[in-house]
Amino acid sequence: MKRTNTEILDAIKGQLIVSCQALPEEPLHSSFIMSRMAYAASLGGAKGIRANTVEDIQEIQKTVDLPIIGIIKKVYPDQPHVYITPTIEEVDALVQTGVEIIALDATHRTHPNNRTLDELFKEVRQKYPNQLFMADCSSIEEGLHAAEIGFDLIGTTLAGYTDYTKGCALPPYRMIKTLVEQSGKPVIAEGNIATPEECRHAMDIGVHAVVVGSAITRPLEITKKFKAALDA
Repeated sequence: MKRTNTEILDAIKGQLIVSCQALPEEPLHSSFIMSRMAYAASLGGAKGIRANTVEDIQEIQKTVDLPIIGIIKKVYPDQPHVYITPTIEEVDALVQTGVEIIALDATHRTHPNNRTLDELFKEVRQKYPNQLFMADCSSIEEGLHAAEIGFDLIGTTLAGYTDYTKGCALPPYRMIKTLVEQSGKPVIAEGNIATPEECRHAMDIGVHAVVVGSAITRPLEITKKFKAALDA
């Protein structure tokens, strides 16, 4: 039975969400493997999953009964830096999967087809008034703006990944704290949370949930860190 939006938000409140993604050039790129990764995360206590592509989401839905934050990463030549669910076409495809939450790039950067975030999200919200949408932001200002225009959840996903936030302190605790205090929306701490201690600290600040990805689900990157320590 489909969860209500309130039930979805209650299910992830105070919980860990694990991002299970692998890009085409990565060795674990496989919908089957991502579904097993999600299953392992659920057994470990995760109460939500973040996943990329319709194929991965559908495979994960067969394996675990957890709320999913769905995205589609797609690069458009005219705006290659905005690639997280960048147009209405990706939103349409995600809605068809029945995914509980859909995340979009909510930075100030221009979206493909020379559209602003405000223009895109106005169309998205009108078309899907009952869908939960999460804003992937890189700054405090973007998070507050996303809350103003009607996003349901505010994420810190892109802090450090935009030209104007490169070099910022990560995890972005100041951004997290300010958005918790001022946005009026549930805040999702996501991006560069690499240890259990960082996860705990973000939760103590008052976020709704914490998303951890690479530190759990990307063995190639984890291996590189251990190897770099030995080479130092």
